[in-house]
Amino acid sequence: MNVFLVPVINLFIKVVKHISLHPEKKYMDLSQIKKLKNIDANNFFLLAGPCAIEGEEMALRIAEKVVEVTSKLKIPYVFKGSFKKANRSRIDSFTGIGNEKALKIIRKVGETFEIPTVTDIHENEDAALAAAYVDILQIPAFLVRQTDLVVAAAKTGKTVNLKKGQFMSPEAMQHAVKKVKDSGNNKAMITDRGTMFGYQDMIVDFRGIPTMKSYATTVLDVTHSLQQPNQSSGVTGGRPEMIETIARAGIATGVDGLFLETHFDPANAKSDGANMLDLQYLEKLLSNLVAIRQTIVNL
Repeated sequence: MNVFLVPVINLFIKVVKHISLHPEKKYMDLSQIKKLKNIDANNFFLLAGPCAIEGEEMALRIAEKVVEVTSKLKIPYVFKGSFKKANRSRIDSFTGIGNEKALKIIRKVGETFEIPTVTDIHENEDAALAAAYVDILQIPAFLVRQTDLVVAAAKTGKTVNLKKGQFMSPEAMQHAVKKVKDSGNNKAMITDRGTMFGYQDMIVDFRGIPTMKSYATTVLDVTHSLQQPNQSSGVTGGRPEMIETIARAGIATGVDGLFLETHFDPANAKSDGANMLDLQYLEKLLSNLVAIRQTIVNL
């Protein structure tokens, strides 16, 4: 062998070994979410729970049912609940039961059922506050371009769920993901919650799913995508009868996870009841979606 080639070959071997041992992480690894179960089931994962925390009993009741169903179907499950609702249409709308009171309830849900939890934040100082109680911080769709908020969430080290703005293209979400990664956090995911169609309706452009999957783990929010905002009453409407239609299409187009809000009494829920899934229909819905997922992965 030519003596001058030896150092070049040795350098090449070192580079190959480095790449093999330290691959670039383009996507969030679900194993990075502590307490997330059934991650080896090759299923979609689920973020689900009430829109807002109304009290301890209701939160535990909803979580218990979702845990029962997802354990049976081997679906990785994250409990979702908002500790406060800052983006309400009317000043008299329900906004929460108190920040720390609600956050303690979310933490109790996580500890009781040994599951991860997610909540949304609205102000920079919310990031450190909520990070002390939950596993995933969610940036609301209206705020996903707020650089300081995204960076504050990223710097907590928690997984950051970036809701796609109703006004944003799928391609634009790469910049939100980059803000998280440039802040030293590779645990980012994107959730599509529909795009504005006129003043009072939302649509899901399923062409955006593979686009966003090229940037990060991608989730489809199947309940907020069916909202009918900007009603003259100041109370958002919705089309919950279309939840399974949207969810089926999401699974068929390859989303990594689903997001949905559910309640045992949507008609009397204090926030977003018009588009939530009635808890009694959850098992049938998820059973159908698992069947579709199994068909898709075997194609």
